[in-house]
Amino acid sequence: MKKKWMLIQAGMLLLCGVVSAQVVTKDSISILNNEKEKLKVSKSLNENKLKLAKLENEVAKYTDKVQKTGEESQKAADNNQKAANSLSNDSQDKKKAKSAKKAANNAEDDAKDARHANDNLKHLNKDIDEVRKKIRDDEQKLVALGGAVASL
Repeated sequence: MKKKWMLIQAGMLLLCGVVSAQVVTKDSISILNNEKEKLKVSKSLNENKLKLAKLENEVAKYTDKVQKTGEESQKAADNNQKAANSLSNDSQDKKKAKSAKKAANNAEDDAKDARHANDNLKHLNKDIDEVRKKIRDDEQKLVALGGAVASL
């Protein structure tokens, strides 16, 4: 009889444990969803901060390229001016005409390279601004969700 009584009590205890484990309140679900959203926003925030760091590291390289191509373009333009002046003194000289034409082509190519470098730097700065905006948006979302924001 004692065994039967013990089995009944153990069964009741087990049944109560199973029933109580199945009860999940709506608050728990909303808290878990909120935590999930915080993690999602935090992940996006961290990815954007890494992307920003990479882009900012490239700024110096692009700035140097703009400087270098600008100088090369100016040198080519000066050489073109010299060749044109030389040709104007002796317009029938084929050698000077060919030299002036090469100098003009070089100046054109170098000016094009300088424009491209400048455009690339502008695009990079635009990308940096966009990533910074995304970071601000993610930080605001995280604050609204009640999460902590770690600043740079």
